[in-house]
Amino acid sequence: MLAPERRTRADLYAAAAIAVVVVIVLVAVWAISDARGTVSQPAAHPLGPVTPADSPPTALRELWDAPDGAAGRALFGGGVAITGDGGTVTGRDPATGAQVWKYQRDMPLCGLEVQQGTVVATYRDRRGCSQTTLLTADTGARRAARSSYMDDAVRLSSDGTYVVALGRDRMELWRPDLVRTLEYGYVDAPMNVRTQPRHDCALFSASSNTSRVAVVERCPDDAAVRLTVLNPAPKDNTVPEEYGSHVLTEPGAVSDGVRVIAVTDNRIALYLPGTSTAAPELAVYDQAANFVGAHRLSGPIADTTATVRLGATFFVTTGTSLIALNATTLDPVWTAPDVLGTPVMLAGQLLAPIAEGLAVLDPGTGAQLSRIPVERKDYHREPSSLTLAGSIVLESRGGRLHGLGR
Repeated sequence: MLAPERRTRADLYAAAAIAVVVVIVLVAVWAISDARGTVSQPAAHPLGPVTPADSPPTALRELWDAPDGAAGRALFGGGVAITGDGGTVTGRDPATGAQVWKYQRDMPLCGLEVQQGTVVATYRDRRGCSQTTLLTADTGARRAARSSYMDDAVRLSSDGTYVVALGRDRMELWRPDLVRTLEYGYVDAPMNVRTQPRHDCALFSASSNTSRVAVVERCPDDAAVRLTVLNPAPKDNTVPEEYGSHVLTEPGAVSDGVRVIAVTDNRIALYLPGTSTAAPELAVYDQAANFVGAHRLSGPIADTTATVRLGATFFVTTGTSLIALNATTLDPVWTAPDVLGTPVMLAGQLLAPIAEGLAVLDPGTGAQLSRIPVERKDYHREPSSLTLAGSIVLESRGGRLHGLGR
């Protein structure tokens, strides 16, 4: 029978030294980890669904407001109003503005979106706007995360199926679970550079739907901007599949102000700023980026233009008016003057922001049916965005979200 092993003093010293090293490593890892700079305060009791209003209100007032510099539009999901400021995303009671949940990181927000009951929050680190977190909208609980090389500034948009993250040099599309379905433009992996049809172009604008993503870009050897139409979910997310790509020849196509306005399965609408001799136009292209036709506009569209789809119509803000587009052909249907932002549908009628408050419009003709006065504080006719939270109207403007109610 073997004699039992005996612990020597050297063994004890070695074990103690190993333990100290392990503790030091764990502390060092924690000190530089993302967890150390993250505060997550999920909702203990979600608010639950809201009750839709059955008729437009006759009067509204500002009930509350909160900083909201990251979203770019009014966001609502999971029964809460969503705001983003600095490095903090907050879910708020839409009636009072009180905090329901909070998610905070020690890095600035690049963008914020909502999709299918979740909140997509993108943060900037040393690699650009590369860190994205997916939160459950009703509770603020963390569901998923992704990290990849991105530009220092990105614009997030959602079509209900895909989130588009667009930077000047690079674009990505993500599924609702943040899995990437497409990378386009500049790539930092040398082996993937050759998979891109063009990798040194400046990306100006993009928009998507479930079957198409349209990108306006300017490449070094092109005489004007280029419209490229892509599959939003190719077989290999690192290898884009093009449906068509053409350098535009229409008036105004040499301008960096060309923007994607709307995308359907078989039509794409672009804003062309025009020239000294040609008026601005809304140009329509097919699913392969071929020119179909153009509609002359009465004036230029502001850089703050935004588009929202409500039912069978796209609504486009110009900065001074609202244009309704047929959702099939993308042809203009009507124009309503003096509208300062994107509308929302309430009980079959449109609510649109105007200088005096909100206008109630007929969605079929754009005719103004009535006005709802709103006394806004610190208001300078900024472009705004509306969404509904039951009977509460949420208005995003001037870097703040405002709750409007009776």
